[in-house]
Amino acid sequence: MSDTYTGRVVPGGPVDVRELPHLTIRKLAVSQMSNNVYLLTCRTSRRQLLIDAADEAPRILELVRDGGDGLDAVLTTHRHWDHVRALEEVVAATGARTLAGAQDADGLTVPVDEPLGQGDQVRFGEITLDVIHLRGHTAGSVALAYRNPEGATHLFTGDSLFPGGVGNTKNPGQSFDSLIDDVTARIFDVYDDDTWFYPGHGDDSTLGAERPHLQEWRARGW
Repeated sequence: MSDTYTGRVVPGGPVDVRELPHLTIRKLAVSQMSNNVYLLTCRTSRRQLLIDAADEAPRILELVRDGGDGLDAVLTTHRHWDHVRALEEVVAATGARTLAGAQDADGLTVPVDEPLGQGDQVRFGEITLDVIHLRGHTAGSVALAYRNPEGATHLFTGDSLFPGGVGNTKNPGQSFDSLIDDVTARIFDVYDDDTWFYPGHGDDSTLGAERPHLQEWRARGW
């Protein structure tokens, strides 16, 4: 991994880049909501996958052009408006296929080519990502796991897991109990403490840094 990567990005600021042996991760912050956009590039084939075309399509398209050879797919972690504002424009410009959790697919601004569920896999180039369905922030929220064959696992958690807690569940149709149960059983019970995770807003963290607080999160109810 690159020694300079911090995961701290701000809207209008530079991209932060992490180089793994087989995968390059680029993190960009966009919009007044400070949404994180992630571009994953297979280092062998230079094929790419974008996670959350949140806003500022011209910046995202520039990122894609600079990153590799085309865009295979755009994966949307969940249906909320702030994560999809550039989705239609990016898909139209690149011809990329679209992926999202099956229960959120009808709420997106473009048709979903590949509805996803727990245990599915997403492939581009020589990279394989495992799909984790995390119910509660939205019905179809998904996270992605990249099991680095030469190091720690890397998770892309959308708005389901952040440093300091799970995602918002205070609106109608959301469920804290469902989300904390899924995050516990499908993330913390599966992956090691050195697993690095990348959320939909803000800084990254590791499961080891957050694990001691799981019972605290459950007790406070958010």
